[in-house]
Parts: sequence; structure tokens; C-alpha cells
Amino acid sequence: MEKLFNLNHKLILVTGSYRGLGLAIAEGLARAGARVVLNGRNADAVEEAVAAFAEKGLSATGCVFDVTDKASIDKAVTELEKREREPDVLFNNAGIIERSPLLETTEESWRRVLDTNLTGAFLVAQRVVPAMVKRGRGKVVNTCSLLSAVARDTVASYAAAKSGLKLLTQSMATEWARFNIQANAIGPGYFNTELTKPLQENAEFDGWIKKRVPAGRWGEPDELVGPAVFLASDASNFVNGQIIYVDGGLLAQM
Repeated sequence: MEKLFNLNHKLILVTGSYRGLGLAIAEGLARAGARVVLNGRNADAVEEAVAAFAEKGLSATGCVFDVTDKASIDKAVTELEKREREPDVLFNNAGIIERSPLLETTEESWRRVLDTNLTGAFLVAQRVVPAMVKRGRGKVVNTCSLLSAVARDTVASYAAAKSGLKLLTQSMATEWARFNIQANAIGPGYFNTELTKPLQENAEFDGWIKKRVPAGRWGEPDELVGPAVFLASDASNFVNGQIIYVDGGLLAQM
């Protein structure tokens, strides 16, 4: 049983992983035995995160690129492959959210959110997955959202991107299953992070979350680790095209 969830000797690239949920996921994967590749656009921030991992005795390296820039992705991943090797697992986690009423959302904001959350996953997968196809095994895990299934005011661009990512995940699964590649996703609900701190400090919104979520609370970042390890490990070898929602039961209750 232990071997099923063992990530020893696996190299896992986690995009958008120098802070927030991505960092928590990457640390959990490292604690399960993986060598993780931390990513972001800011080289200093990525280097600091790699150093913090080393201080904890965790195996990590950095790979700096912008998920919306194809040339940047290709250059950085090529350098990674020369320095380390080809990733066994790709975890598409990079994402942004910009809030505004739909009729007030600018085209620039709309494109920025879709480019980062949806097109970015497509571009990085296009660069990383061919090596998995050649090798005859691999895993892709995408960070979707509960907004892959439902909508909420002021986040239309984010919901559009994450619902698109859900179908992209399923397309990856159906096209790449023949190469022994599994593509799945996790769908986080509302989590306690630095980015959601303003929402938590809003008494009305905080109260709504605690009433709306059956668990009666916000999620903690390390509660995403179990599903992430499962989907990155051999334990999920016949799981394909699925989204595991980690939302305290929010989507299960009307």
C-alpha cells in the first residue's frame, strides 16, 4: 500500500508554486518523496522558496518562466531537462483572479485571466507532455476550482477559465490515455491563504462561507496535499479525466 502513494524518484513540475496553495501542494509532494520543481515569474521569489525547502530537508529546484509565454516556457523547460531530466508529473497550478462585474470587465483583464489560468496550462502541457508520450507514462494534474462547476458574481473571467480547464483536463485524458498518461484535476473551494485574507476579514463574506460550507470553515492549504499526492502517484493509475473537489462539501449541498 505504501508503494502506491510513494513519489520517490519522481520529478514533479508545479507551476505557480513559490507561494499560496501551489507552495503547499509542492511541499506536500516533496514530503511524499518527490523532487519538486518550483516555478514562478520572479526569479528571486523562486530561489527563496527553493532555499526554504532545502532548510526543511526537502528536495527542490527552480524553473523560472511565465506560463503565458511560449518562448519562455520552452527555454526554461529545456534548461531544466538538461540540468535534471524530463518531469514525470506536470502540475498546472499557476493562476490569477481579477474581480469585477461582468459588464465592467475590460478585454485586457478578461484575456489576462484566461491566458494565465487556461491557455497557460495548455502551453506548458504542450511542452512537457511529448516526453511522457515517448516514455509511455506520465501524469498531468490541473488546478481547477469549485468555479469549474458553479458561478459567482464578479469572477466571470475566472469561472470561464476554470470551467474551460475542466474540459481541457478531460480532453487531455481522452487523447493521452493510450500513452499511459493520466490527466486529472483538483477543484479547491475557499482556502485560508494570503490572497483570500481580504475576504476572510470581510465579516459578511466570512459568515456566508461558514454558513454555506457544510464543514463550517475555510480550508487549510495542507488539506490539498492528500488529493495531490494521490493524483501524482501510482495509486491513481486507472483514474483519468476526473476532478476531485476539495471544498468542505460546498458543491454537495444546495
